[in-house]
Amino acid sequence: MRPSSHLEYWGIVAAVLVLLYVVKKIWDIVYLFVIGPVVNKVDVKSYGKWALVTGSTDGIGKEYARQLAKRGCDIVLVSRSLDKLKTVAEEIEGEFKVQTKIVQIDFSGDVSIYDKLSNEIKDLEIGTVVNNVGLSYPYPEYFLDLPDWPNLITNLININVVSMVRVTALVLPDMVKRGKGIVINIGSASADVPSPLLTVYAATKAFTTKFSEGLRQEYARKGILVQQVAPGFVATNMSKIRRTSFFAPNAKTYVASVLNLLGTADDTNGYFSHYVLVKSVRFFWAISDGFTVWMSRRSMENSRRIMVKKATKLEA
Repeated sequence: MRPSSHLEYWGIVAAVLVLLYVVKKIWDIVYLFVIGPVVNKVDVKSYGKWALVTGSTDGIGKEYARQLAKRGCDIVLVSRSLDKLKTVAEEIEGEFKVQTKIVQIDFSGDVSIYDKLSNEIKDLEIGTVVNNVGLSYPYPEYFLDLPDWPNLITNLININVVSMVRVTALVLPDMVKRGKGIVINIGSASADVPSPLLTVYAATKAFTTKFSEGLRQEYARKGILVQQVAPGFVATNMSKIRRTSFFAPNAKTYVASVLNLLGTADDTNGYFSHYVLVKSVRFFWAISDGFTVWMSRRSMENSRRIMVKKATKLEA
């Protein structure tokens, strides 16, 4: 075989492999967002009468509570603001004709809060838990320059990490006894891409990924469905994004999407544009990690500058 024939042969092989790779990726996306939600639809109510949602009075948490109620679950609302809890409970009961129970807890508090929560839910059949409560930085900032450093760091770990472990430990034993249950842990896409100026927050969300993975490996045979959700930008009070866009849906749209993926995706960004964004960033990261980190840091520094400037004007 002539050298030119060798080149043609391997060129065809390479082209076929690239085509197969592209077809596989397209199939993965179609299955994830179109076929899977239809063939793997999960009847959440069949896992247990009650769903418990932490951080349930705003944003993603509130929408999980509403949309689980829409699917027929009674809802345990857990958050720190009693007034907001009462408002959301009244709203859900009136609109979806289900029962609610409110538990006022500040997850930055000491461990005695978990005794309180345990007593409040001890007689309830909790089939689904959504570990949603979370805390982020007030604005992107360098590790050593974070405002109110000791309190912020402690609260980030208590709210984002400790609460997830402790709340899961409260509801999991009864799920295992019944042989069924759903654990949904809300992480962040920041754990999957370069996140300078969000270092501790992103690290706590990386914990969410590993915790969910291990829990799934340990308890899948016990009938426990564990899903880790890593959203990108969602227009909520926490993100400080006011306007929706292709890459930043509102909480209602986002939660509707990610709940449809329950049973199809164990570890998911939950929304098509978030999936595309994270995959794109990771692609460029693989090609040039230095450039991708530089771009991420520059973007965060710009956000920091804008937010600090706004805060300075408000104080003046």
